[in-house]
Amino acid sequence: MSANAATADTFTLDSFRRDTRAWLEANCPPEMRQPVKSEGDVCWGGKRFKFQSEAQRQWMQRMGERGWTVPTWPREYGGGALSHREAAVLREEMAALKCRAPLQSFGIWMLGPALLKYGSEEQKRHYLPQIARGEIRWCQGYSEPNAGSDLASLATRAEVHDEHFVVTGQKVWTSYADKADWIFCLVRTDSAKKHTGISFVLIDMTSPGISTRPIQLISGASPFCETWFNGVKVPRANLVGELNAGWTIAKYLLTHEREMIGAIGERSAPRPVGRFAAERLGRDEHGRASDPVLRGEIARFEVDEAAFRAWMKMVGEQARAGEAHPAVSSGLKYYGAELNKRRWELMMAIGGADALEWEGERSQQGAAARTWLRTKANSIEGGTSEVQLNVVAKRILGLPGA
Repeated sequence: MSANAATADTFTLDSFRRDTRAWLEANCPPEMRQPVKSEGDVCWGGKRFKFQSEAQRQWMQRMGERGWTVPTWPREYGGGALSHREAAVLREEMAALKCRAPLQSFGIWMLGPALLKYGSEEQKRHYLPQIARGEIRWCQGYSEPNAGSDLASLATRAEVHDEHFVVTGQKVWTSYADKADWIFCLVRTDSAKKHTGISFVLIDMTSPGISTRPIQLISGASPFCETWFNGVKVPRANLVGELNAGWTIAKYLLTHEREMIGAIGERSAPRPVGRFAAERLGRDEHGRASDPVLRGEIARFEVDEAAFRAWMKMVGEQARAGEAHPAVSSGLKYYGAELNKRRWELMMAIGGADALEWEGERSQQGAAARTWLRTKANSIEGGTSEVQLNVVAKRILGLPGA
């Protein structure tokens, strides 16, 4: 790129930043610039979602209409058609104004990228705009009672008919299945083959024959469910990609899921750990958290946190240039999950006995303790930490198998 072209590009990006900041200041309601305090503050969208406030509804609608819930998706699929650099500017300006994410969605994080790559044009135009506008909520039908880390052993089967499938079987750890409108699901369409006998289908959760049951966690919440399919009829048009080629789509989607889970390593707490410690424990004469031992542990954590943030940025740049290793998502998932567990161990140590409060308005119904317990699943969901380390060892480091 010439010097003149680089200058023009910088000027264009600076202009975009000014316009973006002005739009966010005018359109993000003040209520949507406050920290998220509970699950109810998170907007998941979907047909059954109940907005907590008019401000929450307006914020999702305004961002959806602009295409900024999925800023890099093409306009014809509900996106904002921003470049990756423009999308980075949008994230920076939202962070500067403390704007909440307008919409959380497995459709955005996982299914959307898979449909963009493998979906038919009809599927893209039908589902993607609904995802972008928060009109449809998805859950993921992957794990089964006997197919977790060895996902390709899944047994939920789909009998193939001329114009439809008949699906029978069970999924487990199906996040928010009881609240979702649709499920993207792996099913076995050829019992004679393992990896090459799996198909990827989209299923309406209101279809006759589907039932769900929440699974209670030690945190007291029930985000996960068991899901049963009892002769569920699914139109053949809901097959994504080719018949028996679902494993390829599944692996692609898993890279996005692992990046999503890994990202909690840099953004899961309402404020930095060091700042929380200084506020909670008091400051010494230098303005630092007063407990020197805990301060040292926080310093080590924040160095690792900064390194992880830099790594995430580097991987993003490599991905945009087509240079990222396909297995790097396993590294991100492992490190981000373990980092988040460390973060909440520190938050509990800083909070002391008060952090163990389980109920009550003062603790927001035990938010800290419940979040701390919930993080224990970070190193299990989306592939255990042990599995991710095996992937890194074999596919990135090239180490021999045991």
